[in-house]
Amino acid sequence: MSSTSPRSGGPPLDAEIMLLWGAITVVFGTVLVLVGATHLAMLLDGSRERLPANPVALAIDLARGRSRWPADATAIAAALAGLLLATVTAVAWRWQRSQRRHVDRAARWMGRGTDVERLTARRAAATAQRLGVEQPGLPIGRAGGGGRMLYMGWEDVAVDVWGPRTGKTTSRAIPSILAAPGAVLATSNKRDLVDASRDVRAERGRVWVFDPQGIAGERPSWWWNPISYVTDEVRAIEMADVFALASREVGARTDAFFDTAGQNLVAQLLLAAALDRRELTQVYLWLSAETDDEPVQILTEHGYQVIAGALQAQINAPEKQRGGVFGTAREMCAFMTNRDAMAWVTPPRDHRPQFDPRAFASSTDTLYSLSKEGKAGAGPLVTGLTLAVCEAAEDLAKTCRGGRLPVPMVAVLDEAANVCRWRKLPDLYSHYGSRGILLMTILQSFSQGVEAWGRDGMRKLWSAATVKVYGGGVTEVEFLEELSKLVGEYDQLNRSDTRSYRQGRSSNRQVRPARILDVADLASMPQGRIVVIASGTRPTLATPIPWMAGTDAAKVRASLQAHDPVNDAREGVA
Repeated sequence: MSSTSPRSGGPPLDAEIMLLWGAITVVFGTVLVLVGATHLAMLLDGSRERLPANPVALAIDLARGRSRWPADATAIAAALAGLLLATVTAVAWRWQRSQRRHVDRAARWMGRGTDVERLTARRAAATAQRLGVEQPGLPIGRAGGGGRMLYMGWEDVAVDVWGPRTGKTTSRAIPSILAAPGAVLATSNKRDLVDASRDVRAERGRVWVFDPQGIAGERPSWWWNPISYVTDEVRAIEMADVFALASREVGARTDAFFDTAGQNLVAQLLLAAALDRRELTQVYLWLSAETDDEPVQILTEHGYQVIAGALQAQINAPEKQRGGVFGTAREMCAFMTNRDAMAWVTPPRDHRPQFDPRAFASSTDTLYSLSKEGKAGAGPLVTGLTLAVCEAAEDLAKTCRGGRLPVPMVAVLDEAANVCRWRKLPDLYSHYGSRGILLMTILQSFSQGVEAWGRDGMRKLWSAATVKVYGGGVTEVEFLEELSKLVGEYDQLNRSDTRSYRQGRSSNRQVRPARILDVADLASMPQGRIVVIASGTRPTLATPIPWMAGTDAAKVRASLQAHDPVNDAREGVA
């Protein structure tokens, strides 16, 4: 919207600070009015009574009756109070205007009132009650038109696009984790998400931190067996696909023959390992011994003759071809050579508990999965664990009333394109909300999703999301142009004045459509404002509510303090 002002105010003051300043203003104003009215009244009636020089002491004496309250003081006090109130109101009004962002005036043409009724607390609570859930939903923010709180309901799935350093973790990911009534699955490539919410979530259930690369300094106190997911050839193919996509560099070229053959080989070996109850690392050992036919024998003994024949064909292939296929498969499983990572997914020597995805889906536990980007990361394991948990939740939902989980499971997939590149994710959005599985995929840009799932896959993901949130910080013109079109247009009044010697002055008015928020507005949208687009509602401008302004703020601060790596280092030195 080209007519908006480029000015923007500073960050909003904390509610406790505002309350403190309000109390100080009231006390100071009361003392000022009492003292001023007393002095003026005594000056008018010519009284020479000595009054305390300290204004506070005079106010106390007046309250206790030690000093006389002049007859005219009441009228004067009323006048002074009115003048002070007008002054404070004017100052507050100017301060409030200074806090407005340059996009705020767009709110008048965007969704407000009944336009966003579906996202309000009343409607969300009604839906939650119908589904048997106490909380109305996951918080989104306060609508710009009216200030009502907006919620993502228990049948919604979301895609968020927030640029770097725009507050997506503090204002979207952490509040959603804290508000979840049941199990929570959260992925990230940083420890701040874990540190801030783990102690708060520990009050509701067990906290599982999957940290195979030591991002949060977590030691393996439990383990998960990826082989347990592989119950048949279909699931073997699913897990192999996860390993293949997650281990591949973004934008890397693929070979139509070797990549497909290598992925099939990994699937065949995963199935053999599952049938013979082997560890995950056995897959890499078989890949390193290209002529070992042990997995062929295992597949044959368990009735998988066709798959065993396909595997035998790869083993018997010409040496160059076999080397290319096995080499490609080893690249997909390179993470299996990381001993620290494997300690999280192979049977331990001690008595650490084993993570059960199905039991987790029906609990109020919290699972944090952490991984770094890149080829050396543990992305295949994080994505595989996400796959196992979500499918376990789906299978459990099918056995529940209405085909959905009685208590919704929330999956906050932060940095999903980097650490959770799950090929089937766009296809799941169309029905996971109806299963009681709330997916929230958070990306730094639209193109990041295109790199992970392809242009068609990302468009499918974006279109299937019933709640879309844009948090600013993106400069991709193509994406912002489409977003601007979704926000819509308004009727802009243009007036032009002309003068002539014969006809004098004339005025011409024209109404033409203009973008509510153009590309420049969206690209420069300041922190503290988001655009919310939900199915069945008009796009609206909203203010996100960071965890610092929530009811669990004190607990979150305590959790951050307790898990601060500086404190951990000091304890280690001590």
